[in-house]
Amino acid sequence: MTSGIPVTRGWVFVLKTGEVVIDWADGRVQDIMSGDFLVYDEKDYGRPVQDTDLESLRNNGLVVSWDARTVYLVPLPEPPRHTID
Repeated sequence: MTSGIPVTRGWVFVLKTGEVVIDWADGRVQDIMSGDFLVYDEKDYGRPVQDTDLESLRNNGLVVSWDARTVYLVPLPEPPRHTID
């Protein structure tokens, strides 16, 4: 059994600027390296994530493992939440 948080591999991709991100929908992606949430537009899409990208993230302690369908991540920061003023 693989540990880590499973994410559908199709949701993980590389932006034109080189960041490997997770698409959380609603025009928002999360940079796996920094944990930052970014505004996303389809024109920013670079390419599908490759095994070499995932290997680099694993070497940095951010990816546990992966297969053809799933990427298993270490926990990432939660999105910012609006508070009631």
